[in-house]
Amino acid sequence: MKRITSFENEGLTFDVTDSGRGEAIVLLHGFPQRASSWDKVAPLLQDRGYRTVAPDQRGYSPGARPKGRKAYSLPHLASDAAALIDQVGGPVHLVGHDWGAAVAWAVAANYPDKVKSLTAVSVGHPLAFVKSMGKSNQILRSWYMLAFQIPRAPEAILATTNALAVKSMTRMGMTPEMIERFRREIVDTGALRGGLGWYRALPLAPPNYVGRVSAPTTMVWSDDDAALDITQAVDSERYVDGPFEFIQLNGVSHWIPEERPEELAAAIVARATSASIA
Repeated sequence: MKRITSFENEGLTFDVTDSGRGEAIVLLHGFPQRASSWDKVAPLLQDRGYRTVAPDQRGYSPGARPKGRKAYSLPHLASDAAALIDQVGGPVHLVGHDWGAAVAWAVAANYPDKVKSLTAVSVGHPLAFVKSMGKSNQILRSWYMLAFQIPRAPEAILATTNALAVKSMTRMGMTPEMIERFRREIVDTGALRGGLGWYRALPLAPPNYVGRVSAPTTMVWSDDDAALDITQAVDSERYVDGPFEFIQLNGVSHWIPEERPEELAAAIVARATSASIA
């Protein structure tokens, strides 16, 4: 087996962390993080006999930072993940947290032959997310998505150590260590603008781009998530034709991979095992 350290798509080059042996599990990170967000989860999966492949996605990898928000729309993000799966030699067990979950849903819906199983963490199916705006407090929790549409201001605020930035990240559940990693891995490496590009491309996403999902799916959500209401997580089942399981972790903030790696790894392995047996 040849290790993957990088792959290419649409003329861009992406960095990859590839470890372990066995069936492949592709791990997609969210905002504002990189592949290192899986550092506590990946070894647990490797110990269970899996190969883990975690990319720094579009806007985060130094060789994959196109200009213009259109380049960060969901079809491009899903195309990147699909290209990585081809490089791995898929199909794979696909896992995503936060924005990585949105990409994972898109890949499972639009490239079903590349996905053995899906584990979505925190973020539910995009259609469930949109519809939850009208029947929960999700629209209030998503205030930052609108704020991120403002040019340059979010970069100026988040890139500093001022009290507003620290307070906002702390309110979202980030620890001082996580905030320091954000500054080291995102701000200092110039990845912040690319990460924000995912939000700024939201108005450009094709309507209903993410359709129904046939892969066996597990949805993991945590009850102290300040950004995401339970409605969008539970209602995701409506868009899954295969087996579906909802797992709620109590007393956990948005950052499930860091706070509960053992429980998350167990959920991923359970889904991967059942899908492989089926």
